[in-house]
Amino acid sequence: MSIGVVLNPRSRRNLRDPDAALRLARALGDHGIVREVKSIDDLHRTAEDFKRLEIDVLGISGGDGTNHVTITGFLSVYSPTPIPQLAFLRGGTMNTVANAVGIARGKPEGVLGRVIRGYAERAVRPLANVERHVMRIGPVGAAANDSRVNYGFLFGTGVVYGYLAEYYRNGEPSPLIAAKTLARGVGSTLVGGETIRRMAKPFRGSVSLDDGKTWETRDYLSVAGGTIDQIGLNFRPFYRYGERESAFHLLGIYASPFQFVRELPRIARARPMGPNRTLEAVTSRAIISSADGTTRYMIDGDLHEVVGDLEVAVGPRVKIVVAP
Repeated sequence: MSIGVVLNPRSRRNLRDPDAALRLARALGDHGIVREVKSIDDLHRTAEDFKRLEIDVLGISGGDGTNHVTITGFLSVYSPTPIPQLAFLRGGTMNTVANAVGIARGKPEGVLGRVIRGYAERAVRPLANVERHVMRIGPVGAAANDSRVNYGFLFGTGVVYGYLAEYYRNGEPSPLIAAKTLARGVGSTLVGGETIRRMAKPFRGSVSLDDGKTWETRDYLSVAGGTIDQIGLNFRPFYRYGERESAFHLLGIYASPFQFVRELPRIARARPMGPNRTLEAVTSRAIISSADGTTRYMIDGDLHEVVGDLEVAVGPRVKIVVAP
């Protein structure tokens, strides 16, 4: 068996498109199998089946959140064996990771068609892929099979969490709603409005890094990290993500909301923020300690909360198909 596709029928885009699974199955034909996954139990059963069938490429039809949940489930089942190559089919309203690694735009069945053609030609031309680490994020000391442990490419507290909470509050998520949410936040910053006070509630805490350094307890606009450069809307704060093997780029932003807004053009150009705006490190592990004992954070667009210290560590390296 060659290609296995996981489709999340409850993703917002797929809810609006109930025939998505049928079109993917038709595109895939006899090159593989499509499975609709409605729960974590479904996901684990599908991962076990795909492992038994020796699937070579794992296609995921959903957005960034579906991608990270699927990767987490497959890593749990496959460990210590590497998971198959990943094909992000751009089936979500936001596809930040797909954009960051260079997957061409298109409908899921079109993206899948390119993957199938690339796979069919692999004897002549290797299937094009890029490699990235995921981050392992969960409570300090949690076992690998702990349900609170997740894997993803992006992490953030403070304004990163607050922006997404505001984004989900403002109607059906879409790139347009994301841009409008950002514009509303920028406008609120300029006038000191209620929206930015809600969106930019700081994270108060400290960070301990793998080299023994500590970022002091203070108010951070955000502590955020990534193993890709982008965080959405073409902003690229994690421009040092590939500087060191088995590491990620971590920022401790302590700029005011107004100062941060002024830095957005630099962030869009993958440039460092000005002086007295942020701490940064390229690290393989960080312990995030919240002053009030609770950390609210984002992983690949999904919102989470944990009581106690949070560990963000570099996870497995995965291959992502970027078929032309």
